[in-house]
Amino acid sequence: MKVGFISLGCSKNLIDTEMCISLFKRNGFEIVNNPNEADVLVVNTCGFIESAKEEAINTLIEMSQYKQNGNCKFLIAMGCLVKRYKSELEKSMPEVDLFISIDDYSVIWDKICELLGIEKKSNYCDLDYHDRTITTGEKSAYLKIAEGCNNNCTYCAIPMIRGKYVSREMNDILKEAEELASNGIQEIIVIAQDTTKYGIDLYGEQKLPELLRKLARINGVKWIRVLYSYPESITDELIDVVKNEEKVLKYFDIPIQHFSDTVLKRMNRKSNGRQIEMLINKIRKEIPGVIIRTSIIVGFPGESEQDFFSLYNFINRAKFERLGCFEYSKEDGTPAARMVNHVHHMTKKSRYNRLMKVQQGIAMRCLRDKIGNQYEVLVEDISPKGKFFIGRSYMESPDTDGVILIKRKKEIDLINKFVYVKIVGISGYDLIAEIVEE
Repeated sequence: MKVGFISLGCSKNLIDTEMCISLFKRNGFEIVNNPNEADVLVVNTCGFIESAKEEAINTLIEMSQYKQNGNCKFLIAMGCLVKRYKSELEKSMPEVDLFISIDDYSVIWDKICELLGIEKKSNYCDLDYHDRTITTGEKSAYLKIAEGCNNNCTYCAIPMIRGKYVSREMNDILKEAEELASNGIQEIIVIAQDTTKYGIDLYGEQKLPELLRKLARINGVKWIRVLYSYPESITDELIDVVKNEEKVLKYFDIPIQHFSDTVLKRMNRKSNGRQIEMLINKIRKEIPGVIIRTSIIVGFPGESEQDFFSLYNFINRAKFERLGCFEYSKEDGTPAARMVNHVHHMTKKSRYNRLMKVQQGIAMRCLRDKIGNQYEVLVEDISPKGKFFIGRSYMESPDTDGVILIKRKKEIDLINKFVYVKIVGISGYDLIAEIVEE
């Protein structure tokens, strides 16, 4: 049987997909990229915000067409959307043959075998961090260090979906990283819902700095990138590790969500505006050349024009190299959904546009400042017309940031190689570079 996969949502979800791909492989299935060839189609859904839910539903509807017009005999939906709305989906989407909630992952293969009418092989039935099919290229892979979240932000459904924060044992994480490195992976991207809380539940204290130092000792690992670091838990020790460990990239991903103290309090965030600004200033002072990415929510219930201007002015001052902005999405079951004074959708859209306009100017200035500088770049692809290699430096995280477009002057193969380039221009949110001749 041939199986096709579609993974939606975040990188944490992608790791679940990668483990599921290997589960099918271990049991003798062939994995295909073309859904028209698949006997079984598996969609790993996201249910985080409204737009993600819509994408998941539309994808399931699209994939169901292959049951009528292709080879597909079984359509399976798994993941976050299924966890949140399983009973509703079962009633409204009869074209889907099996819904697997996150709660069912411990018995996922039992359910799949029952659906497909095949015999279960007892030694090949578990999702396993140590046996997953990497889908992010030959040199880069995500490393999930914890599951769930205890932050209980009032707008967020993650604790309802993924449960409480559970750290993985450090030795198990290091073993997985060593396995990745032995298979040629050179960039490890450390992820969790909140990486900075790693270890508190297991060891009684934050262990991310220690984990990063140990990851940096693994032979073969060249880059270590850390994502999803919450501001209140970024310690001096963590800043010191990023500053002084050569393999740990000078890149911070800090979702601040807002700057107004009144909004932050209603969000149940643990930092106030002053603490956030002091942290950003400290990181920039301690680590020259650091890249800081953040995410912002506009239009949270009760957000006044004064609250928005407080945020707007801070964004002007902070000059984040990377910024993702989202309009508040009312999520079922969250405390924020029950709040009064919800902001009109046109006001949310206006604030989004105003914030992104100022950020566009900041981003363009940040990019122009890179012209003339040299960087080491991991080359990952070739542009559609073949004019450029496509790569990333320490400044670009995959999927969320721009890329570096490297001019091709010679017919040489640089894919999956690290090269030095000189920045010579910009194109949109991407940098244009030339290879530095040795």
